[in-house]
Amino acid sequence: MTKKPEFHDRLLSLGLARVSEAAALASARLIGRGDEKAADQAAVNAMRDQLNALDIRGTVVIGEGERDEAPMLYIGEEVGTGTGPEVDIALDPLEGTTLTAKDMPNALTVIAMAPRGSMLHAPDVYMEKLAVGPGYPTDIVSLDQSPAERVRLLAAAKQATTADITVCILERPRHEDLIAEVRSTGAAIRLITDGDVAGVMHCAEPEKTGIDMYMGLGGAPEGVLAAAALKCMGGQMWGRLTFRNDDEKGRAQKAGIEDLDRIYSRDEMVQHDVIFAATGVTDGSLVPGIKREVGYLTAETLLMRSKTGSVRRMQYRNPTSAM
Repeated sequence: MTKKPEFHDRLLSLGLARVSEAAALASARLIGRGDEKAADQAAVNAMRDQLNALDIRGTVVIGEGERDEAPMLYIGEEVGTGTGPEVDIALDPLEGTTLTAKDMPNALTVIAMAPRGSMLHAPDVYMEKLAVGPGYPTDIVSLDQSPAERVRLLAAAKQATTADITVCILERPRHEDLIAEVRSTGAAIRLITDGDVAGVMHCAEPEKTGIDMYMGLGGAPEGVLAAAALKCMGGQMWGRLTFRNDDEKGRAQKAGIEDLDRIYSRDEMVQHDVIFAATGVTDGSLVPGIKREVGYLTAETLLMRSKTGSVRRMQYRNPTSAM
């Protein structure tokens, strides 16, 4: 019996960085141009081309949507050369299409890879998310607690006051009550307009970003990507799917989810070793955006492996004549 190729995360990591870089460089010419769809499509095309050059048997488990909604990088699409290890791939070719179109901070290209069967097949519904950085006792906070209680418990664990806590929340009408309750504790709030993968990642480097905790409803696929990042960077995360109607519940059941009320921990969303790459498109607090100079574009990529806990920052200076 032929032995299946193993998932060598170290060998695959540089290739994954190239995938992320290619998507960022492709979308760079559309920064500030006001065309979200064109920026996203450029990133999708470049990411798919680079993925298909990797020696993997990859399946997109978190992607651009269902097959009838997305012609490329759809959920279930097989990518790679067809040789090499079987892997799950979670991706967002352009996390922050609006941010890119408006030249606002924290747009990223994001991709994660893990052995086949490692990642939660999250349907395109909302997920209630909660995340904190590394260094705290396990399950220091919970989705079953009120937002105010989470703030108080985290402050106590930091040996600080609630006024010393900063919470990152997506600025959406649905979060009005959440924002009011968090502010009632005296905590500060960093509101973001888009990009909650980056929002969760901010928790892992509070000394750099100033963010202690992430809370709120956002896309479930982005939740899995964020969990992959935190598995590499350190930190805790929990997610619970929320449904607005029976159609969304049906999507979850179709994806193989039986317990619709389950709370998933970080390591239940991403069960095995994972590699994660994110390249800056616009400047952000995690990674710089694409830099232009005559004849060149320079990209910076954050490349991480959960197996070793390594975090590598890579610069790629690319001649525009090669694009």
